[in-house]
Amino acid sequence: MSRATEVRLRATVVYCGRDRQWVVGVEVPAGSTLRDAVVASGLPQRVPGLDPAALDLGVFNDLREPDEPVRDGDRIEVYRPLAIDPKEARRIRAEIRRRRKG
Repeated sequence: MSRATEVRLRATVVYCGRDRQWVVGVEVPAGSTLRDAVVASGLPQRVPGLDPAALDLGVFNDLREPDEPVRDGDRIEVYRPLAIDPKEARRIRAEIRRRRKG
């Protein structure tokens, strides 16, 4: 297949950092993986600590494996690790409410 007829897919890669949000449109060859699209977006170079080898990714809020193929129109989301375990956060909020009442 010549370069002129190579099928290209369009996707959007999004990442929400603590202080900033990135929304980057990418065009990748058919057969590219979600990880390939993230690398093509340039986010690993712009966001310190964003390691393409260890990403949690999703498409339209559905967790996916990084090696899954990109589909045209995908919204690829890069997830940050949780700052605190959700169970621990609930326990802390319950303790705060208990102290306010007492």
